[in-house]
Amino acid sequence: MPFADERSQVAVVEYRSQWPAEFELLAGGLRDVLGDLASGIDHVGSTSVPGLPAKDCIDAQVRMSSIDEARDVPMLAAAGFRCRPEPWNRIEVSGGRRCHKLVFAPPIDACSCNIHLREGTGPNARFALLFRDYLRADEAACRAWGAFKQQLALRVPDLSEYGQIKAPATDVLMGVAERWAAETGWKAVGEA
Repeated sequence: MPFADERSQVAVVEYRSQWPAEFELLAGGLRDVLGDLASGIDHVGSTSVPGLPAKDCIDAQVRMSSIDEARDVPMLAAAGFRCRPEPWNRIEVSGGRRCHKLVFAPPIDACSCNIHLREGTGPNARFALLFRDYLRADEAACRAWGAFKQQLALRVPDLSEYGQIKAPATDVLMGVAERWAAETGWKAVGEA
């Protein structure tokens, strides 16, 4: 079955003021489904940064003490979420470490979103929070990142190619974000 939020063409739109409210509705539903299994539910990705152009797709990060496919996939499937079948799902590299994750697509009638289940203290959970918080704090970096994404989407509208080009640029952005974190004393939620 195809996913409702799959698009072969990238469309980066201006920031939409309804994205935080859409996230809150989504987070409420996830809290109902996951209960105490979720140590936190965060609005991450570009839609979480006021003023930043983004693909019209909410990214929600669910921080958990552990990822258990035998438990998590059926539980979210019962609520209508579908575990994404792509080969990039289940493992991602962050901070040079392989991190377990699961990404789910929404029910057909829900807003366009991706639900990222990650271990709460993992480097990939920290990465998502640092990306958001750095771009919220640095207006010039936010403007530059938004302009880059808009121009890239115009020139490379294929979603796969767009992602392959954006990945190394994200690494550069995150290098600056790490420097900002060290200079400001920024810590991710739950980080000592």
